[in-house]
Amino acid sequence: MKQTAIIILNWNGEKLLPEFLPKVIARTDNSMADIIVADNGSTDSSLTLLREQFPAVKVMGFTENYGFAEGYNRAIAGAGDYRYVVLLNSDVAPADGWNRILEQFMDTHRDVAAVQPKILSYSSPDKFEYAGASGGFIDRHGYPYCRGRIFDIVETDRGQYDSPVEIFWASGAALMVRRDLYIKAGGLDAGFFAHMEEIDLCWRLQLLGYKIMAVPSATVYHLGGGSLDYGNPRKTYLNFRNNLLMMHKNLPVKVRRRKLFVRRLMDTLAWVKFMVALNFKSANAILRAHRDYARMSGNYNTDPTVDLLQKQTTDIVSQRFLHGKKYFSEL
Repeated sequence: MKQTAIIILNWNGEKLLPEFLPKVIARTDNSMADIIVADNGSTDSSLTLLREQFPAVKVMGFTENYGFAEGYNRAIAGAGDYRYVVLLNSDVAPADGWNRILEQFMDTHRDVAAVQPKILSYSSPDKFEYAGASGGFIDRHGYPYCRGRIFDIVETDRGQYDSPVEIFWASGAALMVRRDLYIKAGGLDAGFFAHMEEIDLCWRLQLLGYKIMAVPSATVYHLGGGSLDYGNPRKTYLNFRNNLLMMHKNLPVKVRRRKLFVRRLMDTLAWVKFMVALNFKSANAILRAHRDYARMSGNYNTDPTVDLLQKQTTDIVSQRFLHGKKYFSEL
């Protein structure tokens, strides 16, 4: 049996599948991995297209859209007993041999739970892609950023971040993870529905004592914005709500209240920024995110013994907006 299952979660992807799936098939070492498309209750012609144009690809069909998190949980549970699973977005085109590089790295680094490749933009291949770039980090207030992307500043790839490095989180756009540890950690949090769930998972994998790594010698190209555009208020809502929930569940109780108080004050500044820009939909999305965080936080009764934010010294908001730092190498 092959060690790896590459699982593409599809929802109404009849336009994306013909463009990206052939590239995944052609550039994947299929002696090492099976490609599985898990259809998340599509209402378009995705399933018919898969049957007619890609009969060799394994297909799992769900009766409804479970969201990114629960969709992958169900797909991984039903895919079979693989050593590794790859969460691969339906709008990703990999470079040749990408899965072989990641799998060989995992085979030789038993203390690593998950890895991501270098993620470049599909539409501008010389630039990093927003969602993951060359590895994800988190600052001391819980704000995520990347090697190659800080807030809305995306760098050109000149090989400056080509070294493998330990990171805080690996992008869910192209994430290889040990299946047993994925299950042990509880999988993706279905309550998140979408966005930030991979950061939350990587946080929990580290609490189990494992590392997360970026392996830039493997490369993929991500279209991005395939589900929600970056400026979509729904995306703003999910990002702000889920970031608060992620901090709440993964911080020890003794530091949780203080750190979340500071974080919520900083989110208020983001609300003011949207209001000044007359972007009332996004400002309202932040208000709803905080309201729903307060309602949902009671669903979690975790109390980790380790404060992983204590190890993070960067304040990415002040570095970017007060000190004018645009690039990861300047931090």
